[in-house]
Amino acid sequence: MTLQPDSQARKSIAQSSRWVVKIGSALITNKGQGLDTQAIANWATQIAQLHKQGKQILLVSSGAVAEGMARLNLQKRPHALHELQAVAAVGQMGLIEYYESCFKAHGIHTAQVLLTHEDLSNRQRYLNARSTLNTLLAMGVIPVINENDTVATDEIRLGDNDTLGALVSNLVEADTLVILTDQSGLYDKHPGKHDDATLITHASSADKNLLDMAGEAGTLGSGGMRTKVTAAQRAARSGASTLIASGELDEVLLRIAAGEQLGTLLSPDTGAITARKQWLANQLNVCGQLILDAGASKALCHSGVSLLAVGVTGVHGDFKRGDLVSCLNEQGQEIARGLVNYSADEAASIKGIASENIEQVLGYVDEPELIHRDNLALL
Repeated sequence: MTLQPDSQARKSIAQSSRWVVKIGSALITNKGQGLDTQAIANWATQIAQLHKQGKQILLVSSGAVAEGMARLNLQKRPHALHELQAVAAVGQMGLIEYYESCFKAHGIHTAQVLLTHEDLSNRQRYLNARSTLNTLLAMGVIPVINENDTVATDEIRLGDNDTLGALVSNLVEADTLVILTDQSGLYDKHPGKHDDATLITHASSADKNLLDMAGEAGTLGSGGMRTKVTAAQRAARSGASTLIASGELDEVLLRIAAGEQLGTLLSPDTGAITARKQWLANQLNVCGQLILDAGASKALCHSGVSLLAVGVTGVHGDFKRGDLVSCLNEQGQEIARGLVNYSADEAASIKGIASENIEQVLGYVDEPELIHRDNLALL
């Protein structure tokens, strides 16, 4: 899929009807000095105008931990998980209260939606969340979404709201993910260290050079430009474009909706994949790994076939039938994820074995494929 000219891609963004807008901690909390109520009111006004123009907006908002820090007079972000959870619980009260009051002034209802990785990894809960969000949008409600920091544990945390924004984009099949940050966009090198740094205005989200250009996390949030690039790659799996722009610009959302060239636009280079495969591809926790030989890797990537046991050379992890596993090529690169038809012990016993010989090895056969192509998503 050829990358559109920038002007045409910007026009497509302007005309798109379903947006996920993510606002980062540094913007929401005025560099950590409590909620920036004027900024929040301005964004709410812009979103209200877009809403009245017919766009469906889902708002992913950081700021609970930072607002909790301000309320509790904490100078440093806590490191212990239980402290972060407590601070987030305090901050979420103020955050959602102010959003509600701002949108109410425009006659728009809001809904607080708190998600965890489990909500997006369990197929039934995934579908429930999808149905709820789509129903809210149909009702003309603006969902205000955050990670449920108060109950999530280290093992199941999404980790940052850039990732959450991308997963929500996949969940509701949004056209556009807008990530508002305190930076102008993605530069080819660190603008604070290099005077000749150049803003990247438009690129493919699949460009492998982008991650090398991205920096690390900021002080207030858990993300950084690197997580924004990764989020764009995730959002692209459902065909969404991602625009990274400065939330400090006047009427930034309205200007984006007008097609103005702002920030960095990262466009998908492939079409949307099915909802089931979006769900598979975006799971953050896998139960094991299958190492594939060169022939199996090539067949998966280029022919869209099922994974057969004969193409597997190694099995790692402790997984059960139906669990999610990663498929790695001989170089150790993850090329796919899928729901496996055999347990780890069974897979280890039949690796390298032709499908017609599985019953001879195990004494029974459940499926001829180790992973059926319908349960397999390429990365």
